[in-house]
Amino acid sequence: MTPAKLLLPAKTAGAIPILCIASSNWPAASTALGPAEVASARAQGFNARAGRHVVLTGKDGAIARILFGLGDKPATEDPFAPGKLAKLLPQGAYRLEGDVQDPRLAALGWLLEAYSFSRYRQRSEEPASLLAPAAHLREGIVREADAVYLARDLINTPASDMGPAELEQAARRLGLAHEAKFSAVTGKPLAKSFPMIAMVGGAASPQRQPRLIDFRWGEGRWPKVTLIGKGVCFDTGGLDIKPSASMLLMKKDMGGAANALALAQLIMQAQLPVRLRVLIPAVENAISGDAFRPGDIVRSRKGLTVEIGNTDAEGRLILADALALADEEEPELVIDLATLTGAARIALGPDLPPFYTPDDRLADDLMGHAKGENDPLWRLPLWPSYERLFESKFADINNASDSGFAGSIVAALFLRRFVERAKLHLHVDIFGWTPVAKPGRPFGGEAQSIRAIFALLRQRYGDLKT
Repeated sequence: MTPAKLLLPAKTAGAIPILCIASSNWPAASTALGPAEVASARAQGFNARAGRHVVLTGKDGAIARILFGLGDKPATEDPFAPGKLAKLLPQGAYRLEGDVQDPRLAALGWLLEAYSFSRYRQRSEEPASLLAPAAHLREGIVREADAVYLARDLINTPASDMGPAELEQAARRLGLAHEAKFSAVTGKPLAKSFPMIAMVGGAASPQRQPRLIDFRWGEGRWPKVTLIGKGVCFDTGGLDIKPSASMLLMKKDMGGAANALALAQLIMQAQLPVRLRVLIPAVENAISGDAFRPGDIVRSRKGLTVEIGNTDAEGRLILADALALADEEEPELVIDLATLTGAARIALGPDLPPFYTPDDRLADDLMGHAKGENDPLWRLPLWPSYERLFESKFADINNASDSGFAGSIVAALFLRRFVERAKLHLHVDIFGWTPVAKPGRPFGGEAQSIRAIFALLRQRYGDLKT
């Protein structure tokens, strides 16, 4: 079921109320209930503990009301908390009431919880529907949920059905749906203009050849904003092969591309006044006689020579060629999204992606939107002395550090070497996956950072043109 069908108009009649109650407000809230409802709630052990819910029925046996506990810190720890009910309650229409501190995020959490990846098996039951918190909020909430669904669907699709060609098809559908100008570079033109993209994907089968996906949207007078998404559709590690356990989630290594497409969808649907360009280097890092090797040296699009210290550090190579192309146009803002380093997960875990930018104002604004949108992000520094960690004795730079320290920072510094003309640059090192389900975040592929970035773009470039 689509988000638009799950989020009903605000004035829909007959919706069952869900009373959200903080623990401290439970005594007062209970006085507003009927004696039979209080007795039923107490018999079921309800005390407004976080995440606890009870169903109260009327004299006819039909559901009359739902009580939902928010705990001691109502909705401050997770505004998506009420969303967990989307798959727990019987089908029907519901509305949120009571101690809901951010009704918009609570409704969005409901839609995000209702998501199910059903391409390969049927969903057993449809989720419950919710009334929009206000008429003017409904369209925006649905747009954000649609974008998250797109990112999740792309990431959850196995590599057998989501290679570079299929990723190009998904990007083409999105671009053409919004009358964008679309192109893709493959074969000899790719090798000539984007040598690192061609090199990384060169070992793949003929059906899974590398490409640079490129589409543009928006009026020429609007400020240039370029999105770049890492599109490694499967990563074996190359000749520096990953162990089996490390390959299990490598279908998600195109999570940066999935999130870039989802963010582009948000921008285009909202008619945000920016001249948008989307670049996706799409490859499979495979192993064959044509695989690139440790010790190889390649001249990048920018002209910098890069020594290959590790074939499993391929993401930064393909991003670097795309960044160099983007930089040539001197955009106002270039944003790259990538499932780039395990070091980021070690430092901050799967739920909190680090981001990098040399611009303090951009960083402060993004941190504020990350909090306001319940889309967590955390700034890490572009520590310049760490550039020595990817020095090369034979080329301008090495794609891998000569130590195990500061892996995410080193990767961000590597990418910065390919950005000179853009006014602003933002790099986000996402995980793109939810390993342990939480309200609004089911297990599987995940959209990370795009709602916060969209709010940032909306702030910087004007109101939505709906």
